[in-house]
Amino acid sequence: MKSQSVVTDLRKKVFTEVAKVAYESEHVASDLEEIPYLITPDEVPKYRESIFRERQIASERVRLAMGLSLRPANKPVHITSGISRSTIAEKYYEPPLMQVIPSACDKCPENEYVVTDQCRGCVARSCVKNCPKGAVSIVDGKSHIDQSKCIKCGRCKASCPYDAIAHHTRPCAEACGIKAISSDEYGRAHIDNDKCVACGQCMSACPFGAIADKSQIFQLIQAIKQGDEVVAAVAPAIIGQFGPKATPGKIKSALLALGFKDVYEVAVGADVGCIAEAHHYVNEVSTGKLPFLFTSCCPAWAVLVKKQFPDLASEVSQELTPMVATARSIKVNHPNARVVFIGPCAAKKLEASRHDVKSHVDFVITFEELAGMFAAKNLVLEELEELPVTFNATGAGRGYACSGGVSDAIQKCINEYYPGTEVKIEHAEGLANCRKILTLAKAGKYNGYMIEGMGCPGGCVAGVGTIIPPERAKAAVDLVVKQSEEAIPPRDLQDLAEKLTKME
Repeated sequence: MKSQSVVTDLRKKVFTEVAKVAYESEHVASDLEEIPYLITPDEVPKYRESIFRERQIASERVRLAMGLSLRPANKPVHITSGISRSTIAEKYYEPPLMQVIPSACDKCPENEYVVTDQCRGCVARSCVKNCPKGAVSIVDGKSHIDQSKCIKCGRCKASCPYDAIAHHTRPCAEACGIKAISSDEYGRAHIDNDKCVACGQCMSACPFGAIADKSQIFQLIQAIKQGDEVVAAVAPAIIGQFGPKATPGKIKSALLALGFKDVYEVAVGADVGCIAEAHHYVNEVSTGKLPFLFTSCCPAWAVLVKKQFPDLASEVSQELTPMVATARSIKVNHPNARVVFIGPCAAKKLEASRHDVKSHVDFVITFEELAGMFAAKNLVLEELEELPVTFNATGAGRGYACSGGVSDAIQKCINEYYPGTEVKIEHAEGLANCRKILTLAKAGKYNGYMIEGMGCPGGCVAGVGTIIPPERAKAAVDLVVKQSEEAIPPRDLQDLAEKLTKME
């Protein structure tokens, strides 16, 4: 299956090698130290000006894949420094989740207009005439922008008939909808962790692979190796991620080959939440007791509300998210199980560790990290046995993977089980749009509404841990939703939702 970029290829190589060490190594520290040389085995660099810089970056990726923080740039610290803390069979996490690798950052300009070689030195001189500060002049027959005078208004670019003036911005900052990225004293990207909600869109946007999150694959594999009952809870967005021939039965076969004991569908937890939130909307919002309902399945959206709109935090649904509902359901039947949420989202790693609601989730890995585990075991999914699966989620729960799917599922349940109830819906995708909706809600513009927020544009299928383009992922999920035997969950799931909510 064709990868999306060289950056994702390099990330996969690191996850694969770390997973190999976890599964096979008897000398973990020395084998981890070797990984940068396996990633960049030649003496001639492929992507940077120096082989030493490439290995430095690979070394930092190894640390992040182990759940460790980056090394300080001004002190001699081994790759495996502190490794004893993370070579365990328990979830390990050193905050923050998202980190900028200093040696990988190319110090992209934050906001700069530059003349490209498309300039033809035309007679009109529109760029010169439209600049309010005299920053544009003609030098050697071509336009030239004096950056010391430029006020970044963009009038020169707008007036150029050949589109010869480019607007350069930092891709990671452009992708961050909550303005959590700035520059440090050296011009490198810097993440403000007081603002960051760990959506990971900056990581996806960086063309240099300079931003990465921390993984739990090593610790997960240790739990598998010591014989724990490790159970996979798979998000609905997995459909299509490993190719069109990677059916649920083959995915189950691959997960069992990795050492998982069983596989559950997280969409079942979405069904539980769907009914619960439908009940909540009908009894609390449509009656006017509460101004509106914020759906809660996207952790980046929920954290955005709590961080930037704390006076609205109480309106975030208190019903269990699909991940948590599924994990608790698994624990009912398998009290000793170690539940692993496998999905598209980096922010779920923080949701699983929050203290206000016990998640019952022991590990979280993304599809990207799972692909590294498959590669470490040389598993080709389409060649594996088609095992029987007992997935029984509805189309409503599976549709949670796409933007608009959550509110659509809840509305269908309301229409079926509470006929005659007027349902007002607004949904936002991408954190910038989420902030706009929240601002309007705070101003009273959305009273009586159910508001769905998705941190990633497109929803979960566009999460930072996905493997295929969002449009292909959405098409795959839409097909599965249509093919589901049941469109919406039964109303009696409300009883199960209440039971799971009371679990300690």
